[in-house]
Amino acid sequence: MIKNNKKKTDTKRLPIEVRAEIALKEAVADAVARHKRMGHPIAVWKGGRAVWIPPEEIVVPDVD
Repeated sequence: MIKNNKKKTDTKRLPIEVRAEIALKEAVADAVARHKRMGHPIAVWKGGRAVWIPPEEIVVPDVD
């Protein structure tokens, strides 16, 4: 899991669909970061086809 020093908002007051979206974004960022760290490529859908992104070109999404 990605650990950072950013102060997280109180998610208990958010609707369940917003909390689910936040959790999914954090999980994706964690998986992408793990692949980059381990030197594994990731597959993405781009231009109507599956494309492999090498680890040195992976950009880890910033989760707010």
